[in-house]
Amino acid sequence: MSGLIRLIGLALYIGALILVIWFLLYLFDANTGNTVVNWFREAADWLATWSRNIFNNNGIHNSKLRALLIFGLPALVYGAVGNALGRTGSRE
Repeated sequence: MSGLIRLIGLALYIGALILVIWFLLYLFDANTGNTVVNWFREAADWLATWSRNIFNNNGIHNSKLRALLIFGLPALVYGAVGNALGRTGSRE
């Protein structure tokens, strides 16, 4: 069972990494016409679906700050849960 827990933790870390990479690409105005950049955008949009409406209509007018919140919150959550699962999996 600990192998499965570690695998789930690794998947969460990868999800957090995808979100961070997309935010950096967005921050530096990467060309979304590029296939790789577009893949990161679509993957990050899917991973951050649950957090998108939290920060859209609350008066944050700076698009880069809003993007940091929309993609940063899930990255933190996925990283924290992945870390917790990694620690749980290593104790078994």
